[in-house]
Amino acid sequence: MAKGTVAYKILKEHLVSGKLIPGEEIAIRIDQTLTQDATGTMAYLQFEAMGVDRVKTELSVSYIDHNMLQTDFKNPDDHKYLMSIAKRYGIWLSKPGNGICHQVHVERFAKPGKTLLGSDSHTPTSGGVGMIAIGAGGLDVAAAMAGEPFYLKMPKIVGVKLTGKLPPWVTAKDIILELLRRLTVKGGVGKIFEYFGEGIKELSVPERATITNMGAELGATTSIFPSDEITRAYLKAQGREEDWIELLPDPDAEYDEVIEINLSELEPLIACPHSPDNVVPVREIEGIKVDQVVIGSCTNSSFVDLTRAGLMLRGRKVHPDVIFAIAPGSKQALEFITQEGILLDFLKAGARILESACGPCIGMGYAPPSGGVSIRSFNRNFEGRSGTPDAKVYLASPEVCVACAIAGEIIDPRKLAEREGIKWIKVEMPEKFPYGDEAFIPPLPEEEAKSVEIYRGPNIKALPDFDELPEKISGEVSLIVGDNITTDHIMPAGAKILPLRSNIYAISEYVYHYVDRDFVQRAKEVRDQKGKANIIIGGENYGQGSSREHAALAPRFLGVRAVVAKSFARIHHANLVNFGIIPLEFVDKEDYNKFSLGDEIEIPDVIKRLEEGKEIIIINKTTGEEIVCKYNLTPKQVSVLLAGGLLNWIKKKQKVEV
Repeated sequence: MAKGTVAYKILKEHLVSGKLIPGEEIAIRIDQTLTQDATGTMAYLQFEAMGVDRVKTELSVSYIDHNMLQTDFKNPDDHKYLMSIAKRYGIWLSKPGNGICHQVHVERFAKPGKTLLGSDSHTPTSGGVGMIAIGAGGLDVAAAMAGEPFYLKMPKIVGVKLTGKLPPWVTAKDIILELLRRLTVKGGVGKIFEYFGEGIKELSVPERATITNMGAELGATTSIFPSDEITRAYLKAQGREEDWIELLPDPDAEYDEVIEINLSELEPLIACPHSPDNVVPVREIEGIKVDQVVIGSCTNSSFVDLTRAGLMLRGRKVHPDVIFAIAPGSKQALEFITQEGILLDFLKAGARILESACGPCIGMGYAPPSGGVSIRSFNRNFEGRSGTPDAKVYLASPEVCVACAIAGEIIDPRKLAEREGIKWIKVEMPEKFPYGDEAFIPPLPEEEAKSVEIYRGPNIKALPDFDELPEKISGEVSLIVGDNITTDHIMPAGAKILPLRSNIYAISEYVYHYVDRDFVQRAKEVRDQKGKANIIIGGENYGQGSSREHAALAPRFLGVRAVVAKSFARIHHANLVNFGIIPLEFVDKEDYNKFSLGDEIEIPDVIKRLEEGKEIIIINKTTGEEIVCKYNLTPKQVSVLLAGGLLNWIKKKQKVEV
């Protein structure tokens, strides 16, 4: 058991119940929450349903950064709803254009030693300043705002020891790509990654945040750095030195596992299509022609990234065959590069300047051409996520991105630097940032807030009621999918579908839209005409990727009551439980092959077996076979499932307390 680590200290300080033993259920107090508009609208609808008069956290922030394309009324209506909700319930609001939630939170709100729960899988970005920051489904975040603790299984604490010194043209992005190369996209499930060692002194807070951000791609619960003098210098430049505390691991700190990375041995890396762990050295794939390059996303759009990228471009031009763009991660970063003259370097080089928002990362504009090669400083390159189904998206550092933009092909930045005479640039921490707080709306005083009327556009629909878990599930196999199914597969993003996030009736029409266009109709027939439950059969790491709870909520609306898979990603597993869908795992993974589409399924004695901790038996009535399944559920999750979901569970709990 890890003790004396930074993560352990924060968890111990915030422990409400349970023991800090890996695998044990714990509940922790949540100090801060964040939401973004793609997940936040539904989260606040759920919060309203809980009947709480004002948020009970130290700080809650509603960011508008995802659904920024205003092609009709849907997104602006959601934004207006979020603005009214923030005023009514005591929440900070970050207006459109203020920046991406994770980068802005690191800049203006993240505090060492605190806990943060966010309705976005990349919430661990704030671990770069020494927070326990965890991504979760919107319903879990709504519960935290209502004063509920956050329940999870105590993760293992894995120490990542950084030694040596980064060579020129090797950056923080290469550190996390190296970890993904070693561990894969499911290598961090049930783990917290805590970085320590002499090598961390190499990394500024924005660079640390790049690493903690992409820890989400490992499937990790969160990632964290100590809070040291580097953290202090960053917070001082943000005008927030009073938020700093020193938070270091004890000299004799024990980790459950230790991984060592010698920074001196790293080289520029790149993740090839279509997975963040498909990592190779850039030099191995040089020469591939490039159509598009973009620097941005919550991973690599800080002042450090933009400054170095702009100076690399100074006096140079983007290749004639390449479209190149930057999307500053925050209004602050955009102001900084403007006052430093670096914005002009981008413009003179022929770059497009995109809005300070998520944008291309979630398929909201700037899609690649058909079959195009796009080099991005982002965190995910799942097939179709860019908005172009057959695009080939690569993930790399901003420095590799700029090199490719200049050369017109994939090239090692060291080779380009030698050819072009580009010197390595060390970006220094400024004495003071332009804070850029003009686009924040602070919470209203409590009495004034009570008179605020909530705005609801015609696309905003209340949550449907869901029934409790039945004693026996009679169903049909309505879908069979393979390994590493992402939440993008289940509930796609993009400009067409994202605006429906506040309307479960409309968005449910797109479940598995790009995997099986017939799924929705088939599921409706099973639910409505046959009166049965839908059962989904999945492979390894089912539900990896974003925290979007719609990937559980929409299937539940379509009548899915169980997903049987070889293994699950953490956040999606929790979201399935939150909406009353049982996540079952094969005891023998070969049993995956014993199902066919349309098989008639019966799952008897569900409630009794869950309450008694017994394995679940699935009877395939079509073949006559019985399949034994296990489940990875805490006692609290079992009670949530029995209630038919977390919202039902909280309402019951409130009645008992009253």
